[in-house]
Amino acid sequence: MFEFRSLTKYAAAVALGATAFASTAAAEVTIRVQSVIPAKADEVFMLEDFAADVKALTNGEVIIEVLPAGAVVGVRETLDAVDSGLIEGGFAWTHYWSGKHPAAMLFGSPVAGAGVGIDNIAFVSWFQYGGGKELYDQLWEEMGVNVKGFMLQPVGPEALGWFKEPIASMEDFRKYRFRTPPGIPGQTYKDIGVASVAMGGGDILPALEKGTIDAAEWCCPKPDSVFGFQKVLKHYYLQGLHQVVVNADLYINGDVYDSLTPMQQKAMEVAANASLSKSMSYRIYENGKALKDLVENHGVILHDTPADYFSEYMAAAKASLEKNAEENEFFAKVWQSQKDFAEIAVPFWAGAQTSNANLGRAFADTLKN
Repeated sequence: MFEFRSLTKYAAAVALGATAFASTAAAEVTIRVQSVIPAKADEVFMLEDFAADVKALTNGEVIIEVLPAGAVVGVRETLDAVDSGLIEGGFAWTHYWSGKHPAAMLFGSPVAGAGVGIDNIAFVSWFQYGGGKELYDQLWEEMGVNVKGFMLQPVGPEALGWFKEPIASMEDFRKYRFRTPPGIPGQTYKDIGVASVAMGGGDILPALEKGTIDAAEWCCPKPDSVFGFQKVLKHYYLQGLHQVVVNADLYINGDVYDSLTPMQQKAMEVAANASLSKSMSYRIYENGKALKDLVENHGVILHDTPADYFSEYMAAAKASLEKNAEENEFFAKVWQSQKDFAEIAVPFWAGAQTSNANLGRAFADTLKN
């Protein structure tokens, strides 16, 4: 009996040691994620929040290490570096890779709400329940890259942007060299005669300071203020169509993702779904605080966007969407999915949001008195 108990204790000790060793080994999974923007940006703050959730959900087994833009490769090489395994992960906006496939825009920045009135909240609905996620997973196959993508940070609508002088019409707008996002949203500006210049986030403020560009858009009040646009430009226009919704995404090398356990993969999925909600919640409050600060403490003048912008940009966006759908089968498939979703969801959502917008504007007007 004594020998049996001793053997049992020994077996238990061995099993405990093996479990501890396995846990220790699992804890060494580190995924380096290079961002395309500076470390101080709000998007990076939210990415680090996502990383903290992944670490907690995996009991410290998966560590996501966020690297700043340019740490290993240039911004434009980010996705290729993830594909090749040079870095384990990348963080950017999927429309940055429209040169690899035009449908990337429909996931990263569906121009003018995909032409069917999809805002950031409706976009998440399409992604999670309207077939978007399955098409998103297919996108990487269409691009021919070894990548697993996660949507993390929907935001919108983005501001039209910052200008040196007030613009009363599209005629005024066309006088400026204007930073835009890459891909179809930026091309649509060119189609209506705006001197569109595509560049990464980290290059915008230096370009404004040097006079390479005269006006710019980036995102919304908080990210814009973090970048420091108010130091150079003072005229700010909130309403824009180029990115009614835009998403910052995480890319993981496919082999690295496949090496994770099913539990670790599920943890990343759960953390990503949480990020979709948390990023929108964070943005509303932070943008509100930032806009108040910009106007009250930095001399920023808030303007309404000229009416002719909306008609010109919307018509050009629709033409661009139709052209790309004619030329690319997968683009057409994704856009049709968004249109089918919008046919069902947008009449309800737009009607409901009209009440919310009118109520909010009525309250905001009382603050001006």
